[in-house]
Amino acid sequence: MGSRTSGRCRLMIAIIGAGVVLAGAATALAQRRGGGGRFPPSGAPIAPNTPYDGRFTFIRLRYGPPIPYQSQRIPWSHDYPAGEQNLMRIFNEITSLAPHIEETNVISIGDPEIFKYPLTYLCEPGSWYMTDEEAANLRAYLQKGGFIIVDDFRFYDWGNFEAQMRRVLPDAQFVELEASHPLFHSFFEINDPSKIPQYYDRGTPVFLGVFEDNDPNKRLIMAICYNTDISEFWEWSGTGFKAIDESNEAFKMGINLFMYGLTH
Repeated sequence: MGSRTSGRCRLMIAIIGAGVVLAGAATALAQRRGGGGRFPPSGAPIAPNTPYDGRFTFIRLRYGPPIPYQSQRIPWSHDYPAGEQNLMRIFNEITSLAPHIEETNVISIGDPEIFKYPLTYLCEPGSWYMTDEEAANLRAYLQKGGFIIVDDFRFYDWGNFEAQMRRVLPDAQFVELEASHPLFHSFFEINDPSKIPQYYDRGTPVFLGVFEDNDPNKRLIMAICYNTDISEFWEWSGTGFKAIDESNEAFKMGINLFMYGLTH
């Protein structure tokens, strides 16, 4: 693929196949969670963060004050914690990453703790807002090697997302990632990302990137899942709301996003 692998986080990946194994993992997940008869928790308590121990931990970025429970009124908390837990279960099934599964952390954008983690996830940036100190912290995180995955927003959210990003990186350029980009081939082969299934969004998903110094030959520092919500599939997998084949595609995209971020 011609991609550059950094020494920051080289992984020994046990590739055990592709769609067949993932389908099996998703089926096992459905069985563990009771098929269509059990739903992810609503209003789940925000669990205390697990202390840093070197194992991969899913980091969800928080904007605004802490909240005691996941809430549909607080967009950054959407799909918590089932979305990340289910994705980490799939990771555990098909790679040797051995991530934390039940323990997922929520960290404020302004918290220096994020510098311990090379990869973070930001949900629903249409409502994202920051203090100047938080914007400076996020800028330093990206400049020092951090990678952010942004998910779950659409056309009417773009204005706020771009405005907040201008506070972090005033000159940032948002580049659509071609299907040939290594991100789409970092674990699974996703030859046509526009075919990633939509949970409820209209049209096709768009995958954008921000590069270091706006140079596509340098490091990708942010991957943006625009006009889509792939984590919705992670959250509701195993409930029967969507076909396993569709959930598989969303899991594949999630795994590629995280694997690329961890190895580049």
